[in-house]
Amino acid sequence: MAHIPDGVLSNPVLVAGGILAMAGVARGLRELEPVRVPKVAMLSAVMFVASLIHLPAGPASVHLLLNGMAGMVLGWAAFPALLAALLLQAVMFGFGGLLVLGVNTLNMAAPAVLAGLVFRRLWNPAQPRRAALAAALCSGGAVLLTGLMVAGSLAASGREFEAAARLVVLTHLPVMGIEAVFASAAIGLLARVKPEALA
Repeated sequence: MAHIPDGVLSNPVLVAGGILAMAGVARGLRELEPVRVPKVAMLSAVMFVASLIHLPAGPASVHLLLNGMAGMVLGWAAFPALLAALLLQAVMFGFGGLLVLGVNTLNMAAPAVLAGLVFRRLWNPAQPRRAALAAALCSGGAVLLTGLMVAGSLAASGREFEAAARLVVLTHLPVMGIEAVFASAAIGLLARVKPEALA
């Protein structure tokens, strides 16, 4: 997940990111109905596994995010889903870190929710082609926004990170295309064989 490790970002960026992430998680938990908890847990696990294979990109890393799919399917509940996945990765594998957990959550979940809101009007699980198109656009858009937010977090922490910020954006461009294709295929298949899973 576009991890930024501990010790890179400035304190103001860490504090602001933590506060905004807490607000997003609070809203996500408020809107989370008990019947949707298994779906949130499943997507959190999928995102956790998908991002275990990652490539370094300056002080961050790049890999499959799947946050666009989470935003499309979960809405605001993408915040707690991503927080859980990022926390487990930080504790179990040392990806990211605990101090930067808020910023990493915000950089992943805010684009997920925003892209989900923008492309939700195209979303119709009863129409597999339309659902696949919405998933592709949402996933590509969420990855692009995540890359920009990670780059912004780095750039806001000091001029020495400006080159790394540009590298992060560039490395997210191919991921954007890969995720759009993956999400389109996965959601299109689910819409055909089990549309109720996407409701």
